[in-house]
Amino acid sequence: MSLKGRHFLRELDFSPSEWRELLALTAELKAARREGTEVQRLTGANIALIFEKTSTRTRSAFEVAAHSQGAQVTQMDGNSSQLGHKESPADTARVLSRLFDGIEYRGAKQATVETMARYSSVPVWNGLTDEWHPTQSLCDMFTMREASGKDDRDITFAYVGDARFNVGCSLLVGGALLGMDVRIVAPKKLLPPDEVVREALAVAEETGARITLTEELDGVVGCDFVHTDIWVSMGEPESVWTERILLLQDYQVNGALLERTGVPDVKFMHCLPAYHNRDTSVGEQVFSRFGLPELEVTDEVFESDASIVFDQAENRMHSIKAILVATLS
Repeated sequence: MSLKGRHFLRELDFSPSEWRELLALTAELKAARREGTEVQRLTGANIALIFEKTSTRTRSAFEVAAHSQGAQVTQMDGNSSQLGHKESPADTARVLSRLFDGIEYRGAKQATVETMARYSSVPVWNGLTDEWHPTQSLCDMFTMREASGKDDRDITFAYVGDARFNVGCSLLVGGALLGMDVRIVAPKKLLPPDEVVREALAVAEETGARITLTEELDGVVGCDFVHTDIWVSMGEPESVWTERILLLQDYQVNGALLERTGVPDVKFMHCLPAYHNRDTSVGEQVFSRFGLPELEVTDEVFESDASIVFDQAENRMHSIKAILVATLS
């Protein structure tokens, strides 16, 4: 199966077999790196990395993946490119695709990365938008396979928290593509958009995935993995913080919630960064404003043996490398 020349914008653009192929390539490339047998397949390639939103894992993963495969990268951000200021996404894509072999975009609007893909003559990869985070979900699917050793159909996971945006939607569809048992546990007003749910259910009809959307915390019962993400982004008004915390305070991933799964070796996953203590400026601001030392996950869970968040973070590089190799080599 060849994915050469394909864009990587959202999970729904791929068939279940293509999604599995990317996961198999991730495993192959990770093993080769571990064993010192990695072969560079992207020697001479030039890749543009556009970061309108800040990034640690995505930026580092793209850089290391590209360099490991022999490619060169050029980084741009809102201050070092004309994108969105003096030049439209369409014009930017037409310029960059004459110079580069691939373009990564991380920013706010899915429409921006889709416009770039439409006008680009080279692959465009979505490093994150408000609506979708496909490089994260591919990594997370791989991490769950790796940590459980189970067949995809035997893996049960829950996403707990605000599921309306990129991570919740991507995990829902990513799990559906693999036929997993997917639980979205969130307040009703924070569930994924109806259109995304409909599309995930359509995929599930093909793959046999079981999809549950519920407000009840018992939705985590029987789960091998519990995922979450931050509740609020800094820069949103205080009224949003107050409303969101009131809505989600019962959905914090803590020891009691993990026990509720009834799975002795349940694992905790988070795309990071996480507000699990006061050791960041954001954490301190949250504590000062609301008196809460932790938000979406307790420090006890984050630092526990159940937490595989740093295995997950490492796997961003391996899965992104698979995306680059599959679409470029």
